[in-house]
Amino acid sequence: MEIKRINLALQGGGAHGAYTWGVLDRLLDEDRLEVEAISGTSAGAMNAAVFADGMGRGGREEARRALDNFWTNISRAAQAGPLQPTPFDRYSSGWNLDHSAAFVAFDMLTRMLSPYQLNPMNLNPLRGVLERSVDFRRLEGCRAVKLFLSATNVKTGKVRVFQSGEITADVLLASACLPFLFQAVTVDGDPYWDGGYMGNPAIFPLIYGTQSQDVVIVQINPLCCDRVPTTAAEIMNRVNEISFNSSLMREMRAISFVTDLIDEQKLDSNSYKRINVHWIEAEKQMRGLGVSSKLNARMDFLLHLKAIGRKAADDWLAGHFDHIGRRSTIDIREKFL
Repeated sequence: MEIKRINLALQGGGAHGAYTWGVLDRLLDEDRLEVEAISGTSAGAMNAAVFADGMGRGGREEARRALDNFWTNISRAAQAGPLQPTPFDRYSSGWNLDHSAAFVAFDMLTRMLSPYQLNPMNLNPLRGVLERSVDFRRLEGCRAVKLFLSATNVKTGKVRVFQSGEITADVLLASACLPFLFQAVTVDGDPYWDGGYMGNPAIFPLIYGTQSQDVVIVQINPLCCDRVPTTAAEIMNRVNEISFNSSLMREMRAISFVTDLIDEQKLDSNSYKRINVHWIEAEKQMRGLGVSSKLNARMDFLLHLKAIGRKAADDWLAGHFDHIGRRSTIDIREKFL
């Protein structure tokens, strides 16, 4: 049986990261695939760390159990919080929290007060979830899967990519630190915010730090929208999507440029690595989810997203497995230029 090696690039997106849970769950079923490395941001970074910890502990089945346990812990932690969809939310907008009084109040407060004022003790429920879900001491020495996890340096505005051997709970919290919700996370003396601002996810570590030529991008944030947003919530949602896709689009354009030069024999293919780009997405389903649903961690919603992710990965494998190692399965120029 031919084993094909791939690298994964996992976007962030709060609770929408459960979609990536489903993608990973399906890929773990595929014995013909081996994951060499993962680049992840925010929820993508957490999925990556849990995946790698499970793989290092006991292979595919343990990785699957680790991911199940992590998202179950996320949902349990959220049950005690006020951010829950109302019956009207579930009836009118599916999984969004737009009509939740707690969400509306929370949204207004975070626009007027910083997390340094709202949360002076700097409490973050995600820390406990991560410490229960990942053995960071074991992960430090794990080389079953290479990790490249991104965070944004607040002072310099540059992306920092934390690699295998450097991953701690603070690194994951830094990668997922939305500055309107949480105080900046300090790692090695430097303050960090969410990695999505500068790399969602960063692709360049997978080019320079791995052997595989195939990068599979698991898209959470939709690239396109059907119509011009007109309400405040719709505008904020679209701004969020554009902002958190911008760095990825820039990297895709650079990859397209270098690939064209290699194909035209204007660059030495022995000195420059040709990348095959693949894309797992469910734009139609994810496009209907508002930004408020990224804070909805009800288990029924997470399982709904997981099912969407499994289906998207299954469709991609059925249509494109044979192309892995041979060519890209998306037209980068058409999609990004």
